[in-house]
Amino acid sequence: MEKVQGHSKAKWADIIGVSRSGYYSWLRERGTRRVHLEAYEARVKQAFEDGQGHYGAERICGVIRQAGGHASFPVVKRIMKEAGLISSHCRKKQRSLTDSRTARSDQYVNHLEGLEISRPLQVLSSDITYIRTGEGFDYLCQIRDVFTNVVLGYSQQRRMTKDLVANTLIAVQNRWHCPPGTIFHSDRGSQYTALNIQKLIASYGWRQSYSRVGKPGDNAWSESFFANLKKEIVHWNHFTTREEARQKMFAYIEAYYNRQRVQKRFGYLSPIDYLNQWIEKQKATSNVA
Repeated sequence: MEKVQGHSKAKWADIIGVSRSGYYSWLRERGTRRVHLEAYEARVKQAFEDGQGHYGAERICGVIRQAGGHASFPVVKRIMKEAGLISSHCRKKQRSLTDSRTARSDQYVNHLEGLEISRPLQVLSSDITYIRTGEGFDYLCQIRDVFTNVVLGYSQQRRMTKDLVANTLIAVQNRWHCPPGTIFHSDRGSQYTALNIQKLIASYGWRQSYSRVGKPGDNAWSESFFANLKKEIVHWNHFTTREEARQKMFAYIEAYYNRQRVQKRFGYLSPIDYLNQWIEKQKATSNVA
């Protein structure tokens, strides 16, 4: 009888407390299981690489399942730990830069309370953050669609002024042609309450909405985006120049975040893929009607 490390296979079955037939079955299938495990590990590593190092175990499970595979959270977590795959999401929360202390009037209304957001371009969310570079701070303003999470437009400049917001608004409207009635939501920073910004928004036929004083959660969409941006690209990089930072922001927002980075609430689709899926469903419904 064949021996393994000095004992017969039958003896090993007795030692580890399993039936001899079960032990032989385990030996026969061991090679196949090893192949399957290696393929599993490769899928986890590929999903982590596709996510540019920003996906945790839960999101990787979602990516694998969305592609038709099976994924176990504990197994994926173990594979990531053994392979040293650590998600970038381990940094501090982004703080708001804008100052709303001078905008406490009742005229700054929050139009989103109790509103059901059910379609693209119904509600837009905007905020400003800073990007540290070797040449000093650069300031990034973004406007994102709340329903799809698509970043519709952004601008970056060396000073945090109302022109930064105006340039972003113009870029978004020129590209997306948001309809009258669109709600534009922000905090009460002076860059958003400036008279020329209010007039620009009104000229598009949009309604301007503001977070309540001391309630940053009212604009959680932009807070969340900037938190991810900081964790996934800013905290891990040193930008020597403003130009380098601007190129990196373009690549992150346009190529990665909008078109590649999958999101759990969209069934692990990217924002652009989710938007396209929504449009196709609307077309199909219209054709049936």
